[in-house]
Amino acid sequence: MRTLGIKAVFWPALVVVSVSISCSVVEKGADILGEAGKISPSDQKAIVQSSQALRSTFADITEEEEYYIGRAVSALILSQYPVYQNESLTNYLNTLGRAVAYFSSRPETYAGYHFLVLDTEEVNALSAPGGFIFISKGLLKRCRNEEMLASVIAHEIGHVSAKHGLQSIKKSRLVEAFRIIGTEAARRYGSEELAQLTELFEGALGDVVETLVVRGYDRKFEYEADELAAKFALAIGYSPQGLLDFLQTMVGDSSSVSAQGWFRTHPSAEDRIERVKTKTASLGKLPVENPDRTRRFEKSLAGLK
Repeated sequence: MRTLGIKAVFWPALVVVSVSISCSVVEKGADILGEAGKISPSDQKAIVQSSQALRSTFADITEEEEYYIGRAVSALILSQYPVYQNESLTNYLNTLGRAVAYFSSRPETYAGYHFLVLDTEEVNALSAPGGFIFISKGLLKRCRNEEMLASVIAHEIGHVSAKHGLQSIKKSRLVEAFRIIGTEAARRYGSEELAQLTELFEGALGDVVETLVVRGYDRKFEYEADELAAKFALAIGYSPQGLLDFLQTMVGDSSSVSAQGWFRTHPSAEDRIERVKTKTASLGKLPVENPDRTRRFEKSLAGLK
């Protein structure tokens, strides 16, 4: 994901253009872009192939298209946050994350789930469409055991499973970009118009990143992700108490007033705690913290700076 550039941000969005316009127009647009040197021949071919596979609504976005959208969003996230360079910790996070995903309602995505640690003290976790999940160094430091971390990961997997990110994209400036591409003017675009269109796509994906990083999802999406987190955690053998414990660390924290991330973009911790308690009460007897998992967690996070 670190090698993604502007092209990776631009052309996946163009692929989705065919959601609202005919395949023939997309194919024509791909030809124009190819001639203008804006995309490679392989990307040009991918646009045409994807346009032929799409149907008529956002709900019909394919797994492959979701992957490319998520990859583009991830590129923008990584332009704001550096990656924490710790191979052992990254491997641990991916092993744990994929294990939780396996017991979720969406165990597989087009290119699988990918997890990275962001080198920031901001307490945050982000999930881009397609299964790209980012956990901040600051959030990891808030977790006391694997139960807490697994529950946070399960919450982010809940967003991916419910495709909350894609629902966010529906409301962005991509819709306007689709409309422009679908006009006859697309046949007459020169380099200046193509540059403007590229800027529009970048701005649209930027809107998605702003939703993930600054504004956060709607409350109903956060509540749904909490419920799914409890369900997924229990399915793999973790106690949903881990999510309650993590939420409890947020209560009364004076730094939460000005912080971003989970402190700023989610509903109040108190409100979420009550809802998660209600959910877990209906799940029956819950697992207890496993000492072996705690030791594994502590070993993996040892030396975290």
